[in-house]
Amino acid sequence: MENIRETLTRYMRKHNMNHSRFSELSGINTGTLSRIIKGSNPISVKQLESITQAMGLAEDSLFDAYVEECFAFAASIRRIRPFIIKCAELGRLDCIERIVPRLLDNLSYVPALFEVAEELFTRKHYQAAALLYDNVSKAEKFQHSERLAFCRYRLFLIELGTDLEKNYKAAMVFEDYVNRLHEADQLEALKRLIDVLVTVHKWKKVDELAEEMLRIAQIQYDLHAGGMEKKPERPIYFYILYALLIRSAVCEEYKDYEGALQYVSLYTAGGSWVREDDEEARFLINQFVEWGKANTYLYQLWSGESAALHNYADFVADHPEEIFVALCNIVQAANQFDFDIDGILERFKAYIPFQAIEGRYGQYSNSILGEKYAQFLSDLAVYKFNKSPENTDNAINLILEGLDFSVKINSVRNMVTCMTLFEQYRDFADQEAKGKFKKLASEVHRINAEKNVVPISFV
Repeated sequence: MENIRETLTRYMRKHNMNHSRFSELSGINTGTLSRIIKGSNPISVKQLESITQAMGLAEDSLFDAYVEECFAFAASIRRIRPFIIKCAELGRLDCIERIVPRLLDNLSYVPALFEVAEELFTRKHYQAAALLYDNVSKAEKFQHSERLAFCRYRLFLIELGTDLEKNYKAAMVFEDYVNRLHEADQLEALKRLIDVLVTVHKWKKVDELAEEMLRIAQIQYDLHAGGMEKKPERPIYFYILYALLIRSAVCEEYKDYEGALQYVSLYTAGGSWVREDDEEARFLINQFVEWGKANTYLYQLWSGESAALHNYADFVADHPEEIFVALCNIVQAANQFDFDIDGILERFKAYIPFQAIEGRYGQYSNSILGEKYAQFLSDLAVYKFNKSPENTDNAINLILEGLDFSVKINSVRNMVTCMTLFEQYRDFADQEAKGKFKKLASEVHRINAEKNVVPISFV
């Protein structure tokens, strides 16, 4: 590969250009340009940009050659850092992949590269940041350091997406590193892990992590009355309240509504012990009180109290961010207790499909809402079948929509539910619906084959 000096010299000869003329075009001092061409001076990223522009080339045309330039002189993070950032901005991850391992042959560069990774993460160049975090974590793998744990945490966050099974696998890889993080980071990391595990219904593990979050947060809140030197992403008392909320949700899943209500009484009592009295504290305390009211109606509903149905609906009508999740619960309760909810469905039809409305401290992540939507579609299909067995087209379409969405987010649990429901009601489906189902079922088999899982068989 031709180096940058050779490319520049050839260009100047081709265009009969002396140093002074190219200096005018590029804005690089004549003496500096001369030393660059002679190989006496390294080329900075700013000079690379000036040379590239003066030659009329695409912005990244000389990047491959500049990778070698980075190591032609003594490697300097002051030169390499801006180049890595520029590569990230232009999507040249291949150049970053070539630079970073060579730089890490000298482990003294680990701290500097970690800082560059953090800068890229802050700028939302996530894939470029991931390359650095991954290489730094490999360099630190025998150190059991906090930096290693934090790299794994960042990689976990970057991997999170709409695929629930991939999220779960990422969570399981990261979990072993949580206790190596700084206490301030542990709390948010535990919350993110919990949010992932909720989507795949790993309730035993959710409860364990919520208990650990509660333990750490309570200790830190008691120890640091004057505030922590390194602040967590949210106020410490938030994690105490959130852990109690999650433990209430676990009780709900196990149909222990009495236990769930006991936790409601705890996370709605923040006003009695939270020391802070600023706007944020007042907002959050009230937020948990409001969630407690909604969940009290919900647990009454799960207990079969029909009066709670409209109380619950009336309450969430004033809380748009809660309406879709409330609809999910209401449809499930209707199927369990044979409630008529046609009026409620009509009242909130604007929220079907769900609108991802988030409050200031939104309770539900997009992955949680996505999983709930997949389940909602199959639950609503069952309700439609039970309510109007003579008009099944809508219900069949809901099952197919639910299966399609479950495939998109890779929700195994909901794929199985939708496929089972379709088989149960296959006789009501027309040929077009059967064709759609066959196509979606093939996609499910493909996903399972990729995971080396015994495929679900529906003939």
